[in-house]
Amino acid sequence: MAKEKILVLDASVAVKWFNPEPLREKALEIRKSFVEGKIQLEAPSLLPYELGNALRYNPKFGIEEVEVSVRAMDDLQMTLHEFRGALADDAVETAYRLGITLYDAAYVALASLRGGVLYSADDELVRRASRENILHLSEYEV
Repeated sequence: MAKEKILVLDASVAVKWFNPEPLREKALEIRKSFVEGKIQLEAPSLLPYELGNALRYNPKFGIEEVEVSVRAMDDLQMTLHEFRGALADDAVETAYRLGITLYDAAYVALASLRGGVLYSADDELVRRASRENILHLSEYEV
């Protein structure tokens, strides 16, 4: 059996699952591939917090919509990694080396540690962390 492809995604992608915005179709393709068992989705454990916060400050979302979205995210049962050990160490180093937030660095570090690919819709993050395993959401192909 071939090794399952590991994708790490950040909140800029997950938000598109719940809010119509540019590149939503690509984000939904990732979710569909995960649900169908074609890929493994992983993220730092901060993803649900970032998702909930982004939706909380979206004027189109009220309490109920944010609660439903956060529950739907939990129902997917993505693999979430706690911020400790090698992930924490690599994230801190990455944040300083690339001049990015520790939040963003956690996603970059996780992709490297897991041998996966990080997809982000954050143009600045992709520019600063540019590597073959850090790609813009627009580059995702099934």
